[in-house]
Amino acid sequence: MSAGVNGTEGYAEAAPLLLRRPLSFADVHKPVLQLLPTASCRVLEIGSGPGRNAAQLAAMGHEVVAIEPTDELRMAAMAMYPSPSIKWVDDALPDLTSLPQAYAFDLVMATAVWMHLDLSERRRAMPRLAGPTKRGGRLIMSLRHGPVPAGRRMFEVSAGETIALASGHGMSPILNLVTASVQEGNRRAGVTWRWLAFAKD
Repeated sequence: MSAGVNGTEGYAEAAPLLLRRPLSFADVHKPVLQLLPTASCRVLEIGSGPGRNAAQLAAMGHEVVAIEPTDELRMAAMAMYPSPSIKWVDDALPDLTSLPQAYAFDLVMATAVWMHLDLSERRRAMPRLAGPTKRGGRLIMSLRHGPVPAGRRMFEVSAGETIALASGHGMSPILNLVTASVQEGNRRAGVTWRWLAFAKD
């Protein structure tokens, strides 16, 4: 489905590198590990990429719906991580048209995704993040800041805008933190990440 999906530009070509990149879930998600549920629950991961996050969440005992529009990443992830606890879905923000309205999740993760959407798309997408989040559940997001890799579509997105959009859909901010990139090359280039987390009212 990746062809024609805004924000996926460059990812099919980069799939072989992304699938080999040795990034650990714990290192990447260190700023939000304390916010992850410890008891088994339902998790929606949007932009599952090479599948490592979905696989780790499943290994933690969670039931995961992994959304990924880039065929080269999703199909490889399905082959690498054939867990019965992961449902792989070909879909994308801003609309998530394949996600049943009745689905509800304790945790929704949209990390390294939001900055691929323009303002109008972000406004359309926020209810698709907040809506499936159960009351008392959490939404975790990360926003990339810094030079845009060649061939990628990214926008500079502020924490203030994101918090305001989320608040308008019943989400209260519980974390707002800036960290350096865990990738050495990105750190040298000045890439930082802003981690945001919200609780559903």
